[in-house]
Order: sequence, then C-alpha cells, then structure tokens
Amino acid sequence: MAKNLLKNPSGEELLDFWELTENGGSQWKVEEMPGDCGFDFGVDGVTTYFATSFELCLKRQLIDLLAEDYSSEQLDAQPPVTVEDWYCGRSDCGCTYQMTVTLLDENQEVIQEFIPDPVTLDPDSDDCSWKQVSHTFSDYGPGLRFITFEHGGQDTKFWDGWFGVRVTGSSVTVEV
Repeated sequence: MAKNLLKNPSGEELLDFWELTENGGSQWKVEEMPGDCGFDFGVDGVTTYFATSFELCLKRQLIDLLAEDYSSEQLDAQPPVTVEDWYCGRSDCGCTYQMTVTLLDENQEVIQEFIPDPVTLDPDSDDCSWKQVSHTFSDYGPGLRFITFEHGGQDTKFWDGWFGVRVTGSSVTVEV
C-alpha cells in the first residue's frame, strides 16, 4: 500500500502541517468523533476531524515529491496519483464542501488539476453522514514534482461556532 503523503490528515496533531489559506468565522477547529449532531465514522483509527465555521475555511498542503524520495525518473513515468477525502455535515445545519488538487511541475506550474463541483449539504433533504470523494490522475505527462491538496468549506446559516463541513481521513498517494 502506498504511503499517504499528507501529514496530519485527520487532525491528530491539531492544525500542524496545514497552511490555513482561509480561516474565517470562528476559524478552523479540531474535534473528537462523532461531535455534536455528528455521525459515526467507519474507518478504524480515525478519531478526530477538522471543523469549519460560518465564513470560508480552507487549508492546504504542498507536497514536494523529490523531498519524499521519489526520483525524477519515477515521476516522469506518470505513476497513478490518487487523492481521497472524507466530508460530512451536521444534522442541525447545512454546509458547503470544496476541494482542489493540483499536479505541479518543478516551477510549480499546473500540469493537471482536479476540482470537483462544490457540494452543499442540507440536513432537511440530504444524508449528511460521511462521504468520500476520490480521484486518480493518470496520463498527465512528464514533469510532476509537487502536489497541492486544498479543501474546506463553511456552514450555510452563518451560525457562530463550528457548524460547517467536517473533513478527515484525507490522503494523497503515488503508486510507483
């Protein structure tokens, strides 16, 4: 199994290793599963998640693949790059979720990106339990050296506190 290149993917180390690109409202917070008005998470070993607030909260990591001991030759062979993320809402407040993952060359110019449509969860009409989003990059050409992973969201009622989307269990893997 390939190594998860994201550090602190579920908040075990609070917000360490994450660049907070948007930190609105009551700001990012790490909470214990299942949380107030929350849902059980079915993946063993994941006991915490990141919670967003009433204004946009986004966080990102930049992965330097050469620093992670991949060679230029391995990367130029275009190995599959798989990204996964888990998100959920609360049972008492709607929320939005978004993510962007980019493959970058040595100058950090975009080679390819994955930007799924933002998701809005409404507890009155949607199942707000944990959902996974995943994508595998392939046939993206030579030159991959960096990957950025960014995700987050906010609540839809602008309630003070942490009523926005919850994220955890994020991963980026390279299959060489």
